[in-house]
Amino acid sequence: MLRHDFQPGKLVAGFFLALAGVIYAGDAGGAWETPWFAVIPVVVGWLCLAGAVGFLTGRARRRRGAGRREADNAGAAGPN
Repeated sequence: MLRHDFQPGKLVAGFFLALAGVIYAGDAGGAWETPWFAVIPVVVGWLCLAGAVGFLTGRARRRRGAGRREADNAGAAGPN
């Protein structure tokens, strides 16, 4: 299996979209009564959170990558 970067924004989005599916499945199965509009705030709110998590993850990776490049460049130059 190929290695890939962990993407917490996609994890958050997937979890809460699965939660929305469970809410509707419970309504369809007769376990509880869910109004049609109840899931809209869940999906929209948590997709916004997932976007924020993805944005912050990207910023952290860019910042960490820039720090590594500076350290590599400083070590490569070395004393003359």
